Amino acid sequence: MSRAKKTLVKFTLYIQILFLVCIATLSSSNTLTTAYNTTKEVKKVENLKVRVWLTTVDQKHLLKQVDIKEPLSTSYQEEYKIVVNTSKKYQQMDGFGASFTDASAYLVYNKLSPEKRREVMEKLFDREKGIGISFLRQPMGATDYTTKLYSYDDLPPGVAEDPELKYFSIDHDKKYIIPLLKEAMEINPELKIMASPWSPPGWMKTTGSMIGGSLRRSYYGVYAQYFVKFIKAYEAEGIPIYAITVQNEPLYVPKEYPGMKMDWVEQADFIGEYLGPAFESAGIKTKILCYDHNWDNTTYAAYVLSHEKASKYVAGSAWHFYGGKHEAMSKIKEMFPDKEIWFTEGSGGDWVPAFFNAYMDQMMHVIRIPRNWAKTVVWWNIALDERRGPTILSKSTCRGLVEINQKTGEVKYNVDYYTLGHISKFVLPGAYRIDSYTYQDKLESVAFLNPNGSRVLIVSNRTNTAKKVQVVEDGLEVFSYILPAYASATFVWQE
Repeated sequence: MSRAKKTLVKFTLYIQILFLVCIATLSSSNTLTTAYNTTKEVKKVENLKVRVWLTTVDQKHLLKQVDIKEPLSTSYQEEYKIVVNTSKKYQQMDGFGASFTDASAYLVYNKLSPEKRREVMEKLFDREKGIGISFLRQPMGATDYTTKLYSYDDLPPGVAEDPELKYFSIDHDKKYIIPLLKEAMEINPELKIMASPWSPPGWMKTTGSMIGGSLRRSYYGVYAQYFVKFIKAYEAEGIPIYAITVQNEPLYVPKEYPGMKMDWVEQADFIGEYLGPAFESAGIKTKILCYDHNWDNTTYAAYVLSHEKASKYVAGSAWHFYGGKHEAMSKIKEMFPDKEIWFTEGSGGDWVPAFFNAYMDQMMHVIRIPRNWAKTVVWWNIALDERRGPTILSKSTCRGLVEINQKTGEVKYNVDYYTLGHISKFVLPGAYRIDSYTYQDKLESVAFLNPNGSRVLIVSNRTNTAKKVQVVEDGLEVFSYILPAYASATFVWQE
């Protein structure tokens, strides 16, 4: 049997497995449907200090620390028991954050005074003064949120191609992106940075432009070296690149901003024949993640992860939330248990308006994304202005964590900042997700064990009535709390 036929047979087998997994519920989700009766007496842990941060739908509490002994409400309709089990561990967390797009970095660096910029950076990256962002997904060149179209190998007039990458340069990033990344690393030394391209340089593509088209096969080897040069150039600036994806949203070809079609056969070939060997030859340890698109397609990741040549170079798959369901990540994890899962982009925007709808939607993601094996939760733009820019889009509908008014210099922290903060401020890099009861669409939870031994429990009340929550660990009640309607809370305690 030829190598191609063997690959096809293996892939067909994986697709059959995928179908079976699609109709099953992953046992590790531990999702319950009915409230537990907590009237049965459970021995309580005495003198345990439990800290709690609360967000309420009326916005009177926005990630605000409150006294657990003084709940906002004393009446409730149902009681729920959440059992936290530290001995049942799942994935190890890498971190939580967003992206310093060209637009975001331009605003923070150029439109704020040095004092105000430092304040904003600390509110973003400092765990005590702010939300402790610990993971950044950095675009490799221009995206839709950029001050201009640019790549790292733009050619001067009269030059048609650059196969030796003589014109490669990261000078654009040195103006304001790299200085902010260095400052972020200084504020949070645990920060990890990954990178994703929206498009190769236009001269490598069928359109001759960063907009539209696909990568010419004759440039596969050159493009692999483009990644190598980028990683080495950033490392020379003191910025290690933890991971890369090959292409942002490879199944979507935008008409207004950089993008590129790259199907799963092309991506597997590029990784297996060119990028993986190039990294190996250059001694680069940066992780390669495949896919980097929505939950509504599991075939793509399954193909690349099962590919004979590509799979050995691929650490796992990356996902976005603009289509499909969270469980897609669990299905891929079930099929490929030795490969990891990263959630790399989810933007807030007008399609889910703030405050109530966006808040409820994002708290659902904060809980369900890690419950489905993701090592990261990453929103999109760190900052946009009062017009949802800078952007090359004819109409921008996205929202940043922060809004910076270019005219007044006023800084506003959006709902996205607070929802991300419910996890980024408290769950440390290296933490493990641990088992906890969750009641889907009613009272949802996710729990973590930090490297310092502290426990973190995030709970979202998704109903219009207050609920009493009893938290149990090792057969003992750790604490109980009455969570208001539509409220979210992060609880932290040490054994």
